[in-house]
Amino acid sequence: MTPSSGVARLDAGVVIQRLSWGVKLALALAFVVALAVPLDHLEGKGMAFRFPLFMLSAVVVPVAWRRRFSPYPATADTLIVAPFLIDTLANLVGIYDSFNATDDVLHTLNWLLLVAAFHAWGYRRNSQRSNADAWLLGAGIGALAIVGWEAAEWIVSEAGAGGGLNLTYDDTVGDLVLSTSGGMIGSWIGVRYLRNR
Repeated sequence: MTPSSGVARLDAGVVIQRLSWGVKLALALAFVVALAVPLDHLEGKGMAFRFPLFMLSAVVVPVAWRRRFSPYPATADTLIVAPFLIDTLANLVGIYDSFNATDDVLHTLNWLLLVAAFHAWGYRRNSQRSNADAWLLGAGIGALAIVGWEAAEWIVSEAGAGGGLNLTYDDTVGDLVLSTSGGMIGSWIGVRYLRNR
């Protein structure tokens, strides 16, 4: 019997199952282009450093899933990989260099997607939290994730491996605020639309 709502219903659909594999393939192809084709606007972007971390996003859900429930949690998988694909494509086509607001927009959007992925995974595992508790947990996970991300960027920059990171206090605080805001919105969307009823 097909669930009537929530992430379990999404996961039961053929479209999300195919999309899950499509975003992974697109991410791999984008990195093949980024690493094989010498593009001037990718100079100093650390694509070789990004490659293993970004591709790791493609195996998080399959490794955690290990056939514990059915069908495959394709919504969570797609939502986890999508931010890494979006960031890679934005670098590949030079959007970061063309539009100053790209980093701000993507910090918000990517954290929205990542926190929604957290909820998609949790609701497939039959999370029984209240809506308020679930929202607060998702928003907190998003806030912790951006603190970890910014700390990692700082470490890479201090080690001299960051190339063109050009980190500033304003940029870091802005990223913290925008990503936390995106995570709060993603948590609301996850609780509102991914909860199985």
